[in-house]
Amino acid sequence: MRDAGFGGKAMTSLGILIIVMGALALMAPGITGISIAMAVGVLVLVGGILRLIWAFRAGSFARGIVSVALGLLTIVAAVILLSHPLLLTSTLVLLLAIYFIVDGAAELLAGWRAKPETGKTWLILGGLVSILLGVILWTQYPLSGNWALGILFGVKLISIGIIIVSGARPAGD
Repeated sequence: MRDAGFGGKAMTSLGILIIVMGALALMAPGITGISIAMAVGVLVLVGGILRLIWAFRAGSFARGIVSVALGLLTIVAAVILLSHPLLLTSTLVLLLAIYFIVDGAAELLAGWRAKPETGKTWLILGGLVSILLGVILWTQYPLSGNWALGILFGVKLISIGIIIVSGARPAGD
């Protein structure tokens, strides 16, 4: 009997959804890259606003003034990032390259340790793809731009979706 939790059909559906999102990212890589950059900028802005709110909860004036200064600095950084999304995409390209390499190494390790019936081959393949994407991004910098973010993010989403779908069903299903 199958576990009634989040497995089987639900995991397969999640994997398919992630594959579709990856395909959409590949269809409009420039828009995807800028969208990722803008989302990061908005999150930094929200973080700055929350720092300002928390500043009023500081136990002392000194801690409060430091929190206000950090909140304002974070908001200024967010405004700069949002007003110059190409600067942000350049930074994200480097961060994404590092992420892909580290994530790929983790997937390789997980795949190496996994049992064959749990999608071992797909984990290893996904890890290799992730490392390759990271190396491509790193070596093409600064020529790689927001389009690279969109393409590589789309490929990574498709890879993750395949891993989830393959791991959702035990061998023989």
